[in-house]
Amino acid sequence: MPESERLVKFHLLGQDLAFYTSSSEEEVDRILALVRQEIEGDTGQPDSTGTIAVHKVAVMTCLNLASRYIKLQSDFDSYKKRTENRLASLNEQLDNALSAGK
Repeated sequence: MPESERLVKFHLLGQDLAFYTSSSEEEVDRILALVRQEIEGDTGQPDSTGTIAVHKVAVMTCLNLASRYIKLQSDFDSYKKRTENRLASLNEQLDNALSAGK
């Protein structure tokens, strides 16, 4: 374990949990806020009725976050491709303009 990693402890779904990370305090706060938001959904409260097992909530949260990640990754790949195509087109236009000026 690198020296820069530290143990982060937190409480979620009625459980005390911990993990090691080298992320900044701000990043950890954002990560935990995102996970809590995903778990609590629109209600702002976890399923207090106990009708869904904790492990199922955790798995569904992971799947939802993974789905978001894959969508963002796909969007970014599309953005990169569009940007590369646009840059290639602009380079071609510049080359043509410079060649025409000679």
